[in-house]
Amino acid sequence: MSDTLPQNDDPRAQLLAAVPFAGHLGITFAETRPDRVEGTLPWSPELCTAGGVLHGGAVMTLADTVGAVCAYLNLPDGAATSTIESKSNFLRAVRSGTARAVARPLHIGGSFIVVQTEMYDDQERLVGQTTQTQAVLAARGA
Repeated sequence: MSDTLPQNDDPRAQLLAAVPFAGHLGITFAETRPDRVEGTLPWSPELCTAGGVLHGGAVMTLADTVGAVCAYLNLPDGAATSTIESKSNFLRAVRSGTARAVARPLHIGGSFIVVQTEMYDDQERLVGQTTQTQAVLAARGA
């Protein structure tokens, strides 16, 4: 994520504007705190694979976005972040409703931030889990 956010009075809108692809897919944030970030992605036919199943790439985009925001909220002033590793396990399909992701930091260090994100369906069933490593990128000129 960029080290500067677009100007807007709503912090969630600022974060979403920093990742326009996520906004294009329909991802929104329900909660954005350094210790917990929650976002949602509504099911839609355009985001599906065969059989009306929400595409794994769409679910991974939700996890990556929510996890990146969690990492961003834990950065030192002026730093930026970028995903350098991501591993997902899919446990069940999302065939309707909304996918929800909750990210929490597992490790906050000077070089890396590790975030775990769990994804759920509308029935609160775990549909997947992603662990990602985010690089801490020093401010330019620092």
